Amino acid sequence: MIALRKSNERGLADHGWLTSRFSFSFAEYQDPEHVHFGPLRVINDDWIAPGMGFGMHGHRDMEILTYVLEGAVAHKDSIGNASTITPGEVQRMSAGRGILHSEFNPSPEAKTHLLQIWIIPEAAGGAPSYEQKRYADDEKRGRLRLVASRDGSDGSVKVEQDVRMYAGLFDGAETATLALAPGRLGYVHVAHGMITVNGQPLAEGDAAKLDGEAALTLADGQAAEVLVFDLPPWRTL
Repeated sequence: MIALRKSNERGLADHGWLTSRFSFSFAEYQDPEHVHFGPLRVINDDWIAPGMGFGMHGHRDMEILTYVLEGAVAHKDSIGNASTITPGEVQRMSAGRGILHSEFNPSPEAKTHLLQIWIIPEAAGGAPSYEQKRYADDEKRGRLRLVASRDGSDGSVKVEQDVRMYAGLFDGAETATLALAPGRLGYVHVAHGMITVNGQPLAEGDAAKLDGEAALTLADGQAAEVLVFDLPPWRTL
């Protein structure tokens, strides 16, 4: 079964300096039909105005991934990390038993566009930690590049949950297929462009939830950038 979620069906918040689209219930957007999918709890599509951002604030018991699409994010946290995240990089912050951090757009002129992804960890109360890695476009061109996994395989960042997150760039005749083991869930988010998932057309901001499918196939990309999640069962469609 495949269920599509169109971009304009997502939650919306506009704070002036921040515009966000919410794929799942978050803050003032509460939707009992879209709380989480497996352990995938949040995909926030954020646009941050120049020089603006989130001041120091806390998280706990959540795996937080930041994927920058345009611009940059300046990050600081309470365990001593300070870095700038740019397109092509994946930042992983395991909040564990508690962490404080801030996120700002360091540019005085350009907006930042990012995806923030939250994954519910397998266990609560772990030690907070941080990781950041770069994945070149040629590693993602016409294929799904593993960028996050429980075991950190193939140079991916390590998350405390049985998930595998892939990033891919597709155009024209480029295709990729990801097998899904029995009982596993698949989730596709289109960050840029257009693509089909098992023959279903998706545009920028759209998503597809797959349950009971043996595989997902990406094809017919038009300047497409996608994130794909292989998830353990938790909640069905």
